Amino acid sequence: MPVGRTTRLLTMGALLAATLAAGGCSTQIADLPAVGLPADAPARPKEVGAYLPVHDLPPDRAEAAMKPDEQKKIQAELLAARDRQASSGAPQSPPAR
Repeated sequence: MPVGRTTRLLTMGALLAATLAAGGCSTQIADLPAVGLPADAPARPKEVGAYLPVHDLPPDRAEAAMKPDEQKKIQAELLAARDRQASSGAPQSPPAR
């Protein structure tokens, strides 16, 4: 291997190592007040947030979301609307392509 090629290879290796070392510090550099955060950024919380409680279930409801009388009334209204729409006119043909 010629000397020039060896020097070039060592230089490239040193540059690669320096780039990787500088990349590892990027999170600390971003936290610096003069470098990383814009002026209108909200302040970071003092404590790191915890994971959400995914296994905690909400308490059971004491009463139903809708009373049976209201549910029957709404079903009757929907059936009547469906019947009105079905009998409102001739069946429509699909648009021509």
